Amino acid sequence: MQASILHADLDSFYASVEQRDHPELRGRPVIVGGGVVLAASYEAKACGVRTPMNGRDARRLCPEAVVMPPRFDVYTEASRAVFEIFHDTTPLVEGISIDEAFLDVGGLYRVSGTPLEIGARLREQVRVDVGLPITVGIARTKFLAKVASAVGKPDGLLEVPPDNELSFLHPLPVERLWGVGVVTSGKLRDAGLNTVGDLAAVGEVSLGSLLGRGAGRHLYALALARDPRPVEGGKRRRSIGSQRALGRRPKSQEDLEATMVAIVDRLGKRLRAAERVCRTLVLRLRFDDFTRATRSRTLYEPTDGTQVLMTAARGLLADAMPIIRDKGCTLVGLSLTNLDNNGSIQMALPFEEHRQEKLDITIDGLRDRFGAASVTRAVLLGRDAGMSVPMLPD
Repeated sequence: MQASILHADLDSFYASVEQRDHPELRGRPVIVGGGVVLAASYEAKACGVRTPMNGRDARRLCPEAVVMPPRFDVYTEASRAVFEIFHDTTPLVEGISIDEAFLDVGGLYRVSGTPLEIGARLREQVRVDVGLPITVGIARTKFLAKVASAVGKPDGLLEVPPDNELSFLHPLPVERLWGVGVVTSGKLRDAGLNTVGDLAAVGEVSLGSLLGRGAGRHLYALALARDPRPVEGGKRRRSIGSQRALGRRPKSQEDLEATMVAIVDRLGKRLRAAERVCRTLVLRLRFDDFTRATRSRTLYEPTDGTQVLMTAARGLLADAMPIIRDKGCTLVGLSLTNLDNNGSIQMALPFEEHRQEKLDITIDGLRDRFGAASVTRAVLLGRDAGMSVPMLPD
């Protein structure tokens, strides 16, 4: 019943790193990314710039903004330094993304002080050691801690005492609740439910009739500050994925296949780096009319081999080509699911697959040493393979 869960969230992470490394940008609007806004400083957000806004629209809203190309290797290093501070603070750290995590400090009162003191010390350490602003929310549950950090931004520290939870939560707009996106928000506001307190007052049954039983139960529980989930450190991913927005220009089958090759190449390397194997591939498509579709295929044996994954992914794309030709395609994504530890499955690979496995490992090593573009596939020569956004290690 104590407010002992911290949600630590780096403020406008990519943009803050650029302002840290380029002092002349401090206090000025900064946009990271050209075609699509990957991050915006708070000075740019004040002009209406948001992620993932089109870069042209962002520059029209904020013509004085400085546009910086992304430096993902620098962001990865900064994230690693911040997570070292998290793990020095408490052994119970649950990473959410490269710039945010939950920390449970409930057992550290005698050693490190109150959660509020720990949060203040963590913010100072990140500022001094890494040079970045970070906001920390403190509450009894993960959900409330995350809401507290969002309300406390930028560069803030906000604690929600257990006896003040509902008075803090109920005046907030419904969009603060996990699971309330654009569609759900529209339904709630059309029904006259504008605040979290409105949801709590209307009751679970009414919410279930409006949104469906599962969604209604979920949102009603959050509206009453109920969230029993503990902070879980060391939890492995259930899937990994990558996607590429393609815009609305016409795309040939060769263009789509080249995009798929680049995606599978990245995912295969991530599988091997995490020592995981995959059994199921899920292709995700978005069309010109904003509708979506998925296709999936389960392999006979789990694998981390790029060539096997490539063959399966190309088959999925070929199956979907008739609907793509009819409706156009604006996004291609691939998820690898049914993951398992590589060492837990003993596979008697034929000679040819052993050769391919050695080739994958050799290519991974060259890319680690000389950069991702040092070894590429012929089909990608002269093409933009897309960005590989940094992620938490598995």
